Amino acid sequence: MAYDSHSDSGNTLQRGKRVPPRQPSETSRIKAAVTDVYSAMRASILNGEIEPGTRINIDAVSRTMGVSQTPVREVLQRLEGDNLVVYTPGRGYSTTPLLGLDELRSLFEFRLLVEPWAARAAAVDRLANPARALEKELAAFQGVMRGGGDLRQDLVAHDTRFHDTILAAAGNPVVRHAFAQTHCHLHTFRLYPADVDGASTMAEHSAVREAIQACRPEEAEAAMAQHIRNSFTRFAQAFEGTVELEPLEEGGPPRTRIV
Repeated sequence: MAYDSHSDSGNTLQRGKRVPPRQPSETSRIKAAVTDVYSAMRASILNGEIEPGTRINIDAVSRTMGVSQTPVREVLQRLEGDNLVVYTPGRGYSTTPLLGLDELRSLFEFRLLVEPWAARAAAVDRLANPARALEKELAAFQGVMRGGGDLRQDLVAHDTRFHDTILAAAGNPVVRHAFAQTHCHLHTFRLYPADVDGASTMAEHSAVREAIQACRPEEAEAAMAQHIRNSFTRFAQAFEGTVELEPLEEGGPPRTRIV
């Protein structure tokens, strides 16, 4: 055979010629930069390091992060999709304001309509039951909790995955997409770490999972509704004068079908 090649200290020897190792493409470098910058900026916004209403200077970010302006612009577009930044003509990008109490209430009233229904639907079908995936998610977060430290980023990620798993199992992609567009987990956790160690969230999520695993639709619905109400109360503590906070609408259990 006239062709022979072998690896030699990262180079390739072909027909007696040493070929330099293949370098990462420009596209690959930009993708890696986008991932790094997005994670860093998203964390800074959620943690309050970049305050609400702060104007984003693209050139300053690119210099600070050691990247070109191209990945920074792409990241800002992704953050705009998350509703964490907003673009204003003539002013550029700035971080969005925090939710007000009325906005928080509206968001949780929406969740109270959708998520108990989803939990009920997920508990009905044994073949599509998501209990195993939920148990795996809870176990993973328990491991993170044992590590201690600031859990806000991990709690946001866990909360998002847990609730999305139930919505996916409910089998209605339109509802799932509409819920995702609220970015509720990102915006509520920007207020302050309501459940600092994640213990309350873990206990309530476990109750939901147990009811779903047992295929008890009414209990799953009730456990999710209670979790949503408790979460609203916790996050509403970020506002002054909420000692006598009016609870979410007690209009009975959400309808199980749309008529």
